[in-house]
Amino acid sequence: MEVGPSHFFEEAARVCGFRRIAGLDEAGRGPLAGPVVAAVVILPRRYRPQGLDDSKVLTVSQRQSLYDRIIQQALDWAIGQSSEQEIDSLNILEATRLAGQRALAGLRQSPDCLLTDALHLPRVSLPQRPIIKGDALSLSIAAASILAKVFRDNLMNGYHERFPEYQFHIHKGYPTPSHLQRLQQFGPCAAHRHSFKPVQACTSFPHHP
Repeated sequence: MEVGPSHFFEEAARVCGFRRIAGLDEAGRGPLAGPVVAAVVILPRRYRPQGLDDSKVLTVSQRQSLYDRIIQQALDWAIGQSSEQEIDSLNILEATRLAGQRALAGLRQSPDCLLTDALHLPRVSLPQRPIIKGDALSLSIAAASILAKVFRDNLMNGYHERFPEYQFHIHKGYPTPSHLQRLQQFGPCAAHRHSFKPVQACTSFPHHP
């Protein structure tokens, strides 16, 4: 019996006549710092590398290994992101949608159907199917979740080099107790989302550019 994400939704789309089926997912809606990143992937039919699953249930090394295989073997893939400033200006939902639009714009092949993890992109004219917990159910969305997660984690590792006092390489900007403690100690930096309430609560502390 097949466990984890399957080809069910991709094959259902094929029954409806679609052929270039893309999966899209994002990483970074919940953090207090860093961009939100979206990835889109068009996989070969019935493609399933060993271990492919929702990025949240995989280890760092498993995600990296799958990332390398997916970008080599996918028919097409692309990454889009929205900055902290865009998140503050637009709100996190609209910034996530913008990142998804940018990812789609980066594809070399034009998909004719889009599967998403419960996200609708109103400015995208493609037929879309938002799927609740799609990253755990659809192989295309699961593959996109891995690309988005690995790409964003690597960005946050780079943020650690710029702002080492916050230890972004450990918590990736999520509101862990350690991150909140450092945010209170040092105040927000340029990497933080200043519209988020836990960050606003620390604006009276020293500000790091």
